Amino acid sequence: MPKTPTSAVLTKLSVANGIAVLTLNDAPSRNSMSFAMMDALQATCSEINARDDIHALIITGAGEAFSAGGNMDDMTERMGIFASEDPLWARDINLTQVHKIPHAVYGLTVPTIAAVNGHAIGGGLDVALMCDVRIASEKAVFAESFLRVGLMPGDGGAWFLPRVVGLSRAMEMALTCDFIEAPAALAMGLVSRVVPSERLMDEAQATAMRIARHPPEITRMTKQLMRFGAESSLQDTLQMTAAMQGIAQTSEPHRAAARRIAATMRKTRK
Repeated sequence: MPKTPTSAVLTKLSVANGIAVLTLNDAPSRNSMSFAMMDALQATCSEINARDDIHALIITGAGEAFSAGGNMDDMTERMGIFASEDPLWARDINLTQVHKIPHAVYGLTVPTIAAVNGHAIGGGLDVALMCDVRIASEKAVFAESFLRVGLMPGDGGAWFLPRVVGLSRAMEMALTCDFIEAPAALAMGLVSRVVPSERLMDEAQATAMRIARHPPEITRMTKQLMRFGAESSLQDTLQMTAAMQGIAQTSEPHRAAARRIAATMRKTRK
């Protein structure tokens, strides 16, 4: 099976005060999802999950794009995941390589914020969808445009997109491949906020700080519970809530947080 060595340069990770920034760092290819980028994403996300000093994560793109999705050189030159014309090999390379992306990004245990700085196209849009919160620059453009190159959403977009914008809008996006500018993306709930491009990272950092101020162990559990609730019945969610809440309410982070709030309330009464 063809293998391109992972390049650490394709992803940059910086951490300060509990907040990490993961930058897709291949501006010449518009941060496309090459074989090597998939490997780099997997490695970086594994590192993030292994660290206990990261309480919130921002994902963004270097240069003018968030990510252009599939790598066009790989497609036209039949390299990387396109290196064989054997359908069974192609199926397996999707399972073992392309699916590294959702397993890595959606598999992050810390809360994630996509700071969409420019075009998020095809697989690039899907990476943004894998994040918990999406904040867009006014210059951001979105498209689920796999059909433009004769492909289907191959990295889980068929699962993520309907859950974010509903099935009808997801169908329209996938079947028309229309490009959606930031205001329309906000109106359909694809992003939660649109900000001037020069303020994008400041807004993402401010949101990350509001997340990171809470007990990190309970924050990760809350992320897990919210995802469970989105996919489960009320009864199953209540059962899971009871189990997880039992852990939280007997923990020291809960007691410490409650003491801080109570102390603040006592001061305001005086």
